[in-house]
Amino acid sequence: MLGGKVHGSLARAGKVRGQTPKVTKQEKKKKTGRAKRRMQYNRRFVNAVPTFGKKKGPMLIPKSYVILAL
Repeated sequence: MLGGKVHGSLARAGKVRGQTPKVTKQEKKKKTGRAKRRMQYNRRFVNAVPTFGKKKGPMLIPKSYVILAL
């Protein structure tokens, strides 16, 4: 026997998809450019210094700099 067995009759094929209401596609944000992704990759993985403990965010500024700025 070729092909194998079919689950359910083919008369009902596509029933659920046909019943669902059509939803229009939403506008998506523009894709990030190649150069910016390259910069992100280098910052996150290439130049990253392996450290122990809690990870610190990219915007972290030491408190000594903040005091000097004021």
